[in-house]
This record gives sequence, structure tokens and C-alpha cells, in this order.
Amino acid sequence: MSVYAIADLHLSLYKDKPMDIFGKNWKDHHLKIRDNWNSIVTADDTVLVAGDISWAQNMTEFAPDLKFISKLNGKKVFVSGNHDYWWTSVQKLNAMDENMFFIRTNFYRLGEYAVCGSRGWICPGDSMYKKSKDEKIYKRECLRLELSLQAAQKADCDKFIVMLHFPPANDKGERSEFMDIIEKYGVKTVVYGHLHGEQSHKSGIQGEVNGTSYFLTASDYLDFRPLQINIYSKRH
Repeated sequence: MSVYAIADLHLSLYKDKPMDIFGKNWKDHHLKIRDNWNSIVTADDTVLVAGDISWAQNMTEFAPDLKFISKLNGKKVFVSGNHDYWWTSVQKLNAMDENMFFIRTNFYRLGEYAVCGSRGWICPGDSMYKKSKDEKIYKRECLRLELSLQAAQKADCDKFIVMLHFPPANDKGERSEFMDIIEKYGVKTVVYGHLHGEQSHKSGIQGEVNGTSYFLTASDYLDFRPLQINIYSKRH
């Protein structure tokens, strides 16, 4: 079994929503994702999908995107992104398809690992951060991440993978409360998305920091090809 990660599918099969404002490489991006995904991911593999799954506004609009995702190989584990307005309770979402699992304060068992996570949010000190409108959401998402990790810990898990949609540091690379929580629980692997375009990609935290490996998995950064995450080579 292999583990892959990708974020920002930005599906819109209910009605056309062009993504090429972010670059010509986004033209027919859902077909690139489908073909790349099914060429490397097998039925025994798991793909971590770190938010911004669909532009749908509700579950009715999400239906064709759900059908598209259901035909992709492997098991899929999701956290929400800032554009996933269709997202409802995880109890309802987790009843839809046995090969899909949705995380919000809960966790997913992946072999000896627990996959935990939250949407995340813009971090303090970021050029886009406005305390008056962002602080409350930021604090709430930090709490959701810790609740997810605590739920896994209570179930006797001690090896963790974290999924966030937003990067866990600001655009200057300064640490955040998300990183404090990640290090508190000894998380070794973090995947995230949200950042689009070459300049934004450069601002994302990457590589190993204090024993944790961070991976930017925005679909355009990966050229719409899921990234294999070698978690089983890591020593805890």
C-alpha cells in the first residue's frame, strides 16, 4: 500500500468554473487529475486530499463531483478547504462511500498511523491576515486540529500524519500555533495546499523543520499528479 497526497482539486462539473485565471496549465485540469491519478494510484493505495475539493455550494451541486471522485482509484481521505461550501457533518459525509473518509475533529486509521487534521487558516503575520476577521477562525481551526490529534491519541495512536488546507506558517515562513501543536504531538508528516501560482508556491513551508516534514500538495504545484508520501520510511 502506498500513500499519496494532493490538494485543490477545484472540481466544478455541476457548472463550468474556469480555473485558468491561475495559469494556462489549469485548462481541463480535472482530466489531468483523473488520468494522472488513475495511472499511479491503485485500489490498495490511499490518497490524502487536503481541501478545496469542489466549487459546489451544496450537496446537490456536489453530486457530479462526488461521482467523479468515486471513480478515482484507491481510498480517499479529506479535510475541507475555504471553498468547500457543500461540506456538511462528517457523520453524513462518511456514510456516503466506503472508500471516502472526511476529517473534522475525528481521525482516520491508516495502518499504524492516524491521519488527523483541520481546514487550517491564514496565520498571524501573513500579508493577508486581518486580526479582526481572522483571529477567531484561526483559533477555532487550531482547536479542531488539536481535538483531532487528541481523538487519535485516546484511541492509542501515537504516529500521526496531519492534513491542513492552509499552510501552517505565514507567507514569511514564521511559525504558528499550528506548528506548535504539530510539534507537541510529534507529528512527522504534514501535507497542505491552498497556494496557487509560482510566487505563492515559493512562500509555502517545505522540507523538514524540527523533525517534521512539510509538503505543499496544491494540484498545480504537483502538475496535477498526486505526490507519493513515504511515511513508512520515517522512524518515530
